[in-house]
Amino acid sequence: MRFVSPVALGLMLAVGGASVGVSAPALAKEAKKEASDAPKLKLSKDFVPAITKANEAVAKKDVEGAKAAMAAALPLATTNDDKYQYYAILLNLSITANDAAMQGEALKGMLDTGLVPQSQQGQFNTVVANNALGAKDYDTAIAYATKAQQLGYKPDQVSPVLAQAIWGKGGNNPQEISRGLAVFKQGIDAMKASGQEVPAQWYQVGVSKAAAVNAPELKDWANMAYESAPTGENLRTVLRVFQRENPTMSNRENLDLLRLMNVSGGLAVKPDYLEYAEMAFKGGLYGEVKSSIDAGRAKGVLSAADGTEYYSVATQRMASDKASLASAAADAAKAANGKVASATADAYMGYGDYAKAIPLFETALQKGGIDVAEVNTRLGIAKALSGDNAGALAAFGKVTTGSRAGIAQAWSKWVQNKSRATTAAAPAS
Repeated sequence: MRFVSPVALGLMLAVGGASVGVSAPALAKEAKKEASDAPKLKLSKDFVPAITKANEAVAKKDVEGAKAAMAAALPLATTNDDKYQYYAILLNLSITANDAAMQGEALKGMLDTGLVPQSQQGQFNTVVANNALGAKDYDTAIAYATKAQQLGYKPDQVSPVLAQAIWGKGGNNPQEISRGLAVFKQGIDAMKASGQEVPAQWYQVGVSKAAAVNAPELKDWANMAYESAPTGENLRTVLRVFQRENPTMSNRENLDLLRLMNVSGGLAVKPDYLEYAEMAFKGGLYGEVKSSIDAGRAKGVLSAADGTEYYSVATQRMASDKASLASAAADAAKAANGKVASATADAYMGYGDYAKAIPLFETALQKGGIDVAEVNTRLGIAKALSGDNAGALAAFGKVTTGSRAGIAQAWSKWVQNKSRATTAAAPAS
């Protein structure tokens, strides 16, 4: 009796709220290719007519008839060959019936006979593990996924199953989160090595798992997520991790980091907007205080009462502050050092007037007597926001020490990603 070849199913895994897909067409092609590896079976005399009847019902897609015939055939399956054939047909019935539990039973039964071809064992163990995962049977999922891993089966398919089973069993145990992250990354690395594109949402899974327990791997996953999809949301995570790792940053350094979070679209919740407004207020940048709170209110994140302690003072002082800038710029040109030029440039940048801020920052650098790293950072910001990407990168490249180096590097990545997006979107000449 000819072995009935199983049809491979695609694995769709719900990992941390994101879908991790494994290609169904690729698996189906693999199963078809390997059907010829099926063992040659010698079936028991009494078993043959019973399993033939079951197989005919499966071929006709008579699910209920096939179930009855399979129940009648099972007691007659007395040898390993019989059992292998029985479970092979049960596998095809499970596919027709769309029954994951039956599929797992069939594949387990086939594997238990020891007759599954070596070329199919990894695939079968992976599917069993995935079905067990769906049933929240984490111990079974871990056992079969580990076996598939030991067999050297495709890491991009095994690793997501094994990682989620580890997380499911371990809950929020930090060690198990880290263990699962390491396994999950093996799948990502395998995809990269084979030239496959890793879905951006896989990195989000890693970020969410690491963030849940504040795992040390959070920084790496946040950076990988941002590299994969340079969105404001992903950059926000990178910047929040940076803040956590640099608790002694000054208010002025933190302001430049929050400015990046703002322009990238990463400000998301009330504390984000209020922190930005507070840092701008402490720097005397009244225009930026107003614009940050206005943005939060327009987005519906801030209420009319939120940030009023900063907003009311800023709006009262803006007119006189703006009126003083022209004379301050004149004083900056005559000053012995660059402090007045730097402070005036800061104010102009806070009002979004980059055309006036940029030359004043450059004057401050020429005259000296200022925090060179800060002024280069802010010169880079002003140039980036004015559209001078090359000039911005040059300025950021001069900031090489302390927390400001990390801030400048983050700004540089944002500028580079923005430049790539602009280039990709430009029409061909």
